[in-house]
Amino acid sequence: MTQTRQILAEMINDKDSRPSRIFSACIQILIVLSLVTFSIETLPNLSPGTQRILFLIEVVIVSIFTAEYVLRVTFAENRLRFIFSFFGLVDLISILPFYIGLGVDLRSVRAFRLLRLFRVLKLARYSKAICRFHKALLLSKDELTVFGLLAGILIYLSAVGIYYFEHQEQPDRFGSVFHSLWWSIATLTTVGYGDIYPITLGGRIFTFFVLLVGLGIVAVPTGLISSALIEARRLEEKEETEKAERLAAVEPES
Repeated sequence: MTQTRQILAEMINDKDSRPSRIFSACIQILIVLSLVTFSIETLPNLSPGTQRILFLIEVVIVSIFTAEYVLRVTFAENRLRFIFSFFGLVDLISILPFYIGLGVDLRSVRAFRLLRLFRVLKLARYSKAICRFHKALLLSKDELTVFGLLAGILIYLSAVGIYYFEHQEQPDRFGSVFHSLWWSIATLTTVGYGDIYPITLGGRIFTFFVLLVGLGIVAVPTGLISSALIEARRLEEKEETEKAERLAAVEPES
């Protein structure tokens, strides 16, 4: 393996090396720059010169992201597994709209350009905090799944309840259980937009209890994720300590 290949492999795979940290910082800057240019493109009445500059910036960014994707595939232990992994798909989707747009008039499929926003997910690879949050979600996925199912059941039951209380008085707003689902979601999440609200005594009493349940719906996942983040931080510190001990063990005695 040549020295250049070794440096590239270290830059891609060894997150603690200096080349990898520099490379990660550059990629993060490019991601933010890409999102800024995307936002500027939405401004009306841009001059042709500004549009050309934005296009050139996009070409440079996509070229670098493409090179990064090729390097990650090249130096992956299992190339097929990386290609179909979460970050592999994010890397591919972040550059795909540009190449498709070169041969297709995207004015007819403008929504496809929104896939460029997937680039923000690339930040997850380079941020320890986001990685820790990802670990926390994995640690609490069973509890969050159960909570999600319970929340779905409560939303449906609330919609059914308010429908029976308010349907006769407000048939235009609570015309069916499906119409009532919007009120149920807004109430249980304690958002309360005020566009739909009960006017009967029974509906208001029912809403009072739904709001109390909604406070718990907001609080439960917060507690689950908080405790999982603490556990993820503890596991991360344990891994770092074990890694430092292994490195110290293999160092030659002075």
